[in-house]
Amino acid sequence: MSTLTVAQALLRFLAAQYTERDGVRSRLIAATWGIFGHGNVAGIGQALVEYADEMPYHQGRNEQAMVHAAVGYARQSNRLSAHAVTTSIGPGATNLVTGAALATINRLPVLLLPGDAFATRPADPVLQQLEVPYAGDVSVNDCLRPVSAYFDRVTRPEALVPAALAAVRVLTDPVQTGAVTLALPQDVQAEAYDWPEEFFAERVWRVRRPVPDDAELEAAVAAIGSAVRPLIVAGGGVKYSGAEEALATFASLTGIPVASTQAGKGALRHDHPQDVGAVGHTGTAVADHLARTADVVIGVGTRWTDFTTASGTLFAHPDVRFVNLNIAAFDSHKLAALPLVADAREGIESLHALLDPHHVTEHYAREYAADKHRWEARVTAACTPADEASRPTQPQVLGVLDTLVTGDDILINAAGSLPGDLHKLWRARSADQYHVEYGYSCMGYEIPAAIGVALAAPGRPVWALVGDGTYLMNPTEIVTAVQEGLPIKVVILQNHGYASIGGLSEAVGGERYGTAYRFRAPDGTFTGDPLPVDLAANAASLGMRVLTARTARDLREALADARASTVPTCVYVETETADTVSGAPPAQAWWDVPVAETSTRASAVKAREEYDRHVTARRRHL
Repeated sequence: MSTLTVAQALLRFLAAQYTERDGVRSRLIAATWGIFGHGNVAGIGQALVEYADEMPYHQGRNEQAMVHAAVGYARQSNRLSAHAVTTSIGPGATNLVTGAALATINRLPVLLLPGDAFATRPADPVLQQLEVPYAGDVSVNDCLRPVSAYFDRVTRPEALVPAALAAVRVLTDPVQTGAVTLALPQDVQAEAYDWPEEFFAERVWRVRRPVPDDAELEAAVAAIGSAVRPLIVAGGGVKYSGAEEALATFASLTGIPVASTQAGKGALRHDHPQDVGAVGHTGTAVADHLARTADVVIGVGTRWTDFTTASGTLFAHPDVRFVNLNIAAFDSHKLAALPLVADAREGIESLHALLDPHHVTEHYAREYAADKHRWEARVTAACTPADEASRPTQPQVLGVLDTLVTGDDILINAAGSLPGDLHKLWRARSADQYHVEYGYSCMGYEIPAAIGVALAAPGRPVWALVGDGTYLMNPTEIVTAVQEGLPIKVVILQNHGYASIGGLSEAVGGERYGTAYRFRAPDGTFTGDPLPVDLAANAASLGMRVLTARTARDLREALADARASTVPTCVYVETETADTVSGAPPAQAWWDVPVAETSTRASAVKAREEYDRHVTARRRHL
């Protein structure tokens, strides 16, 4: 028996947990992030000092950002390793909610350890405690329940044993994983208990690779084998399974083109003959044309979000059928598909074994190859600066960066107009280069996530690409990057407003209201010059080395300098034309954002007419 506090026992337990897949073992909780207050400083805080040699610690500046950093680490680690996050009670705990939602929606593991009000209630209420007249057992941590894959409140020391085991079970489950919350009352954290030594024994949690059911496999093979215009849609599950090589082989041997979701982009290299790029509202012309004419669509590891399906309007073939290979039965049955519930790699290899030597027709293969060649020309035209002495557009910023990176570089983005441009235009050179969080599309994710990725992939260039709106949401973790000595590269694209939502506002009759950073006139309108906000100076004030680029030539030099830098470095660039989103090729498919059915303003009336025209194309696949 070992006499330890609850907090000490929890950290000692976590330090002994491992995952294993394909014979490769990884430490499950590689480090703990923390911001301390009265609700965790004497419990988890003291335990981190006690077990500093066993549990590395990272100091964050914002609780939400700490979760983003942990999520970035988990995604880069293919969900086989994760971080924990500890906070105090009250505001520290509720600041976790957005990060928890992002983790659970994207099915990425993170362990949340918020402090909680006293379990023994020696004083009621204590500082920062929520009082609920109808229930004495409710605290602010209950707001984490709906955004957690697992939630428990440890109100007695002995309850930690089953709670900790359940938490790790969910963290390591490829179907159920997400944010796991163990709420820890501050008095219980510091309470001593005699723990059985077995609780601290090393445990290995094997990440399973389930194989397809024979009957489901037979039905899937029959559907794919009979297809004239099959299309594969690769999602994030391909990457989490490590199925990229299997997919590349399968696509090469069958000739079936592969489109990708935001999470799946990079599953095939951009120059693989069967890669046709992004699909959906932010997709390429070639992939979306193939989607509209496909008679069999094979989803591999995708959740089929509205951006992927163009809000149910993209897959237009009258007899289209879906085959969904997914480790989660919940996803495999979407779109009334033939389900193939299995690990992505195992499923692809099983399909390959039964379909070989099946191959699409030469006519179909030549068609999409020619379309891909034409799209590549459009990408090059959009991304190449016409004049090195001029201010670049947003696609040209991406184009200049494209000329400098290798497969080692990792790009991180989440919100604004950049995800659409990156999805359409970026040429992914490696499976993990493209890191766009588009499940929750959370502004402020990029900089802290870059820190987590840098911790998971030391020595590799990590880029956080942010617009001015996103930067203003959450720049604080720049200080953490400086403190940790992590040479992340932050590129700030300044267009003086929420250009992405401004463009959408204009399209749906909102007239760009409230989307620009401009002075407010006496009549309430936002007109005149942009606000005198200096984001470059702000980044410098937080400790970053800052390079300012005014032309495409400056940008090329600054990005090359930043890539080689051994300290956190920011490249600040104002992009051309503040009133347009980017200058990239327009959306190739629709997205449903409801428009006012009645309005006195002409812009809204016109937008509703356009909406009614598109919505008639929506279908439910049955």
